Amino acid sequence: MRAAQPHLNAQELGSSVVCVPSELEQSLIVDFLDHETAQIDQLIELAEGVIRSTTEYRQALITSAVTGKIDVRELA
Repeated sequence: MRAAQPHLNAQELGSSVVCVPSELEQSLIVDFLDHETAQIDQLIELAEGVIRSTTEYRQALITSAVTGKIDVRELA
């Protein structure tokens, strides 16, 4: 049987040594990754909230300028 990689076949793969961490170490790795990804998820939510707020502020500013509630002629 041939693999998608040139010069790599089932015989070569069958003789490969694969290191597998103990179940305890695997569990520790999973816990670490869960903790880290939870922090990343919180930062993503925070960034998305800032983006939403900024977008709303931008739209309100445009509306105020278009309706004449604020004078932006001198800012240009």
